[in-house]
Amino acid sequence: MLEKIRPLVEEVDFKVHLFLKEMESEQFILSENLDDGFSSASLIKVPILVAVLDYIEQNKLSLYSELKIHSQNKVDFSVVTEQDLDECTLYELLVWMIITSDNSATNVLIDFIGMEKLNVYFNRIGLKATKLQRKMMDFERLQQGYDNVTNARDMAYLFTSIYEQTLLSEQYSNLVLDILSRQRVHEGLKRYISGDVQMAHKTGSLDSVFHDTGIVYLDSKDYIIGVFTTQLSDVEAGKRLIGRISKIAYEYFGSNERRSSI
Repeated sequence: MLEKIRPLVEEVDFKVHLFLKEMESEQFILSENLDDGFSSASLIKVPILVAVLDYIEQNKLSLYSELKIHSQNKVDFSVVTEQDLDECTLYELLVWMIITSDNSATNVLIDFIGMEKLNVYFNRIGLKATKLQRKMMDFERLQQGYDNVTNARDMAYLFTSIYEQTLLSEQYSNLVLDILSRQRVHEGLKRYISGDVQMAHKTGSLDSVFHDTGIVYLDSKDYIIGVFTTQLSDVEAGKRLIGRISKIAYEYFGSNERRSSI
C-alpha cells in the first residue's frame, strides 16, 4: 500500500497532509505532515458538533429546543438560507451543519456557544492546533488574517476519540457517528469506491484547499483516514488525489472480506 500511495503524493504540485490509522492497533500506518497547520475550511464543523452536544448534555437541554436565526447569520451555500427559516431546532442545525456543510446553521451554533468558549472546549479535549477565528463566509475577517485552522494530528485525535466514544455519553456519541454517517458530500474519500461502504466523515473546501477525513467501517478491520490538500491551484486535483489514496486504503483493508463474500 505504501509503495502505491507515496508516488501519488510526490508527483503533485500542491501540499499533502495525511494519516491512515488502523483502529485495532491504533497505530499510524502512514502519516505525512501531521503537525503542519492549515486552513480547516469546513472540517471545523466537526469539533463544533461535539462541543454543542457536550453543552446540551452538560446543561440538560433538549435537542429540539429552537434557536432564532438572525439575518446576519444567513449566508450562501445553505439550505437554511434557501428556506428562509427564522428558527430551527438544535438537532436540525447540527444535522444540516454536517451533512450539507450548511454555513448558516454553523454560524447560528457558533453564536449559541460563543467563539471563545468553543476554543476553550477544543483545547480542553486535546485539540492543540484547532482554532475557530471567524464565522463561515466571513471573508472580510479572513482577509485580515483570521482563519479557522487545524492540523492532521488534531483530526486524527478527534476522529479516534469519536470512534472510541470518549468525549460524550453513549447517546450523544452515537448521535455524532449517525450524523457523520449521513454525509451527502462524497467528492473525496468515497469518490472511487464502488462498494456500499459505511463511512462517518466530513469534507472541507475553500478556493485553495480540499480535505476529507473520517472513519471507515469494515467487517474485517475499521480504519481512520484523513487526506488534506493545500496550496491548490485546482481544487478538483485535490479531490482526485484524495479519492485515489482512499481507494488504495480501502482495497488494502477490505480485500479479504470482499473475496470471502464472492
